[in-house]
Amino acid sequence: MPTRAIMIQGTGSNVGKSMLVAGLCRAALRRGISVAPFKPQNMSNNAAVTHDGGEIGRAQALQAIASGRSLSVHMNPVLLKPETDTGAQVVVQGRARSRLEAGDFGAARRALLEPVLDSFGILGKTADLIIVEGAGSPAETNLRKNDIANMGFARAANVPVILAGDINRGGVIAQIVGTQAVMDPDDAAMVAGFLVNKFRGDVRLFDDGYQDIIDRTGWAGFGVLPWFSGAHLLPAEDAVDLARARSDGAFHVVCPMLSRISNFDDLDPLAAEPSVRLTMIPPGTPLPADADLVILPGTKSTRGDLNFMRAQGWDIDLLAHVRRGGHVLGVCGGYQMLGHVVADPEGIEDAAGQDAGLGLLDVETLMAADKTLTRVTATHTATGAQIDGYEIHIGQTRGPDCQRPYCQIDGVSDGAVSRDGKIAGTYLHGLFSNDSFRKAWLAQHGLSAAPVSYSQTVEDTLDQLADHMEQHLDVSAILASAGPV
Repeated sequence: MPTRAIMIQGTGSNVGKSMLVAGLCRAALRRGISVAPFKPQNMSNNAAVTHDGGEIGRAQALQAIASGRSLSVHMNPVLLKPETDTGAQVVVQGRARSRLEAGDFGAARRALLEPVLDSFGILGKTADLIIVEGAGSPAETNLRKNDIANMGFARAANVPVILAGDINRGGVIAQIVGTQAVMDPDDAAMVAGFLVNKFRGDVRLFDDGYQDIIDRTGWAGFGVLPWFSGAHLLPAEDAVDLARARSDGAFHVVCPMLSRISNFDDLDPLAAEPSVRLTMIPPGTPLPADADLVILPGTKSTRGDLNFMRAQGWDIDLLAHVRRGGHVLGVCGGYQMLGHVVADPEGIEDAAGQDAGLGLLDVETLMAADKTLTRVTATHTATGAQIDGYEIHIGQTRGPDCQRPYCQIDGVSDGAVSRDGKIAGTYLHGLFSNDSFRKAWLAQHGLSAAPVSYSQTVEDTLDQLADHMEQHLDVSAILASAGPV
């Protein structure tokens, strides 16, 4: 029996494609189907380390969990990781290949179709069904010539498409009908139908609008999906989803939203703790004076975000927080910022040079071409708790405070802690996903952990998402639309 595939494309960014694919993967898995997720090209600084030693977008990592599969580089063969407003690192089949400026993306994408199709074929040998996620929108006609993310891929791999519109942002009829209007007729012929996502209120009120889309496009309708209230319990991939406070606990954790913030799902398990109030601080807003802990997150551009922090005045706010006796934790790039100097003599992240760090840890960082990319098991120095996490960074950090490591990885020290124990840094991502570590870490601050496993919360929420989609969409018809590849 040949492998079959279906592709979810959207009328725009952030219409819910990633979550739709995750829900369909879980629905297929519960039907006993061997299913795998696939995204030809992703643009995100939120990456996961795979079991085969590469990196992919976090959305595909969640979709792999929904599919009951280990993470593979072939689930997301092209990952663009923005480093500046116009430049990005290009990761191909899990490995950093080059750095491109925006003007060079078009020609480069043509060459990237080959590894995309190669990964699609490799993945197809391991699954009966592949559910593909598009990127952006097929209505971006200026990008169609060199496209490998939407219709360019669908046509090359002969994968039927379902178009998702977002009614929450308004104008969904125009979104879907307008997308068809600007599409090449051969591209439009690949569309098996549409669905409407993120509806709030009584779905019956949209019956006339739904029928109007069918009448105007001639496409089949697969249903209207109400807003999924459990979405906040699943890791978010896009920084656009971050500007919200989470929980109402007494212990206030704040995190500045850096311009190149990465791997911010590190904080999701903390946000789920009733004793913690997590607030993401947008640019232009000072760090609140009532913060108990400031977390400096990962970043794709350490020196660039050091300058960004200073432009927001967050460096001054952070020093005031420390003078008040507050705690600080830096993760990966955030850890590098806490030292005295970040040096990049070869211009690996951006222009060659060096910048003064925040000076809160007695360490210095030197960027180097080699990239650390590995899943690890560590032991937290202060509590002895085990941490299963991953490292994904360039650069090495050295200095006197490293003599007080944050954790041990196979006998090798990682991170640094200040003499008073209130400032700490680590290269380890995913640390708060570990229930035992999170419980021990919260106890250090006089807090109790929730009695629920974070990983089980994610699994349960994926089941609830699949239930939600089964109730409101014609999931059987969507899966039946998959074509042989």
